Amino acid sequence: MGEFGALEARLWLILEPYRGRLEDGSVYGVYTLKRVGAGAHGFFAGVRVAANHVSFHLMPIYADPGLLVGISPALRRHLKGKTTFNFSEIDDELFAELETLTARCFDAYSDRESDDG
Repeated sequence: MGEFGALEARLWLILEPYRGRLEDGSVYGVYTLKRVGAGAHGFFAGVRVAANHVSFHLMPIYADPGLLVGISPALRRHLKGKTTFNFSEIDDELFAELETLTARCFDAYSDRESDDG
């Protein structure tokens, strides 16, 4: 799995509770989970290993930036762009917060109509 294998596995663990309700996909080198039958861009979340970090993508934030209200400054520092959190090491406290944010995002994603975006 390479240098970031354990980090990648830990981030996928955050997404494990949703795996039974979503299907695997990919877009632009990001392995994703999406609604069954959704287009590649209609994904819920994904993980991608880069040279210096592992990215955790949460697409519901793009549709509703209000999902970020209340996240800690520490987690916000990892937010790059609109929907992507980059990590270079495992941080259990931040990942617990990310799990909570992911659950909120899944609720929002589940409430939206199917979008092939």
